[in-house]
Amino acid sequence: MKENKDVVRNWKAKLHEIIYEADTPTGKWFDISLIFLILVSIFLVILESVESFDQQYHDFLIIAEWIITILFSIEYIARFLSINKPFRYVFSFYGIVDLLSTIPLYLSFIFPGSQVLIVIRAIRLLRLFRILKMVKFIGEARKLKEALWDSRTKIAVFIFTMVILSVIIGTVMYLVEGKDAGFTSIPKGIYWTIITMTTVGYGDIVPLTSLGQTIAVIVMVMGYGIIAVPTGIVSAEFSKQNKLNKIHTNTQACPNCNAHNHNDHAKYCYNCGNLLNEA
Repeated sequence: MKENKDVVRNWKAKLHEIIYEADTPTGKWFDISLIFLILVSIFLVILESVESFDQQYHDFLIIAEWIITILFSIEYIARFLSINKPFRYVFSFYGIVDLLSTIPLYLSFIFPGSQVLIVIRAIRLLRLFRILKMVKFIGEARKLKEALWDSRTKIAVFIFTMVILSVIIGTVMYLVEGKDAGFTSIPKGIYWTIITMTTVGYGDIVPLTSLGQTIAVIVMVMGYGIIAVPTGIVSAEFSKQNKLNKIHTNTQACPNCNAHNHNDHAKYCYNCGNLLNEA
């Protein structure tokens, strides 16, 4: 009985090493193969949306999608079985994404059209960060997230101000232009204000009077400044995060391996461990 438990434990440990540890050769190959399958799956979904291609190769696309779905199902089960507390994986971010990207084709038997949710698999490409060890990019993403969170109040005030301004200008344009110019209601005026202020300009509603055109010019000019405001707010917070998290380095080189950019107070080389400033 004990030997059986040891075999199961070793089997789970080996499976966990392959699936979850990208540092090992087998783990890297597993993740690279997984990303290749994700890319192929997304590419198949894109091809399926082309009507002429789908009509010609429909059977091939269905078979290929089923093969990929079965492989992803096996991977999901393996991830579930290879850890001691499997429900931590099930309810984790990647666990939910893996499940949502696996079940659509099965659900298509019950709910036709649900297979379009397969595009959720694109989110799984985030595993690239783990494979390529993009720690620096993850750190920058964390700074950006913190900058957005810290500037949430300013952005909320800005959006609230824009909503009030859009209501006022939309109401004025409704009164100035009227139904003949397409401003059939105040909501229509607000809609025109927002698309003009954001410099989208669909052109489905156009002011005809001189006063309306003058207001439109003012709104257009305001739009350029308005777009820059939230960018400036986030940029200022991001710059603040960089200053707070900046690690000061110097130009000192290691006498042993010639590594550069050591921390100001470093006593040993970060690359080889050699003592700096031996003198």
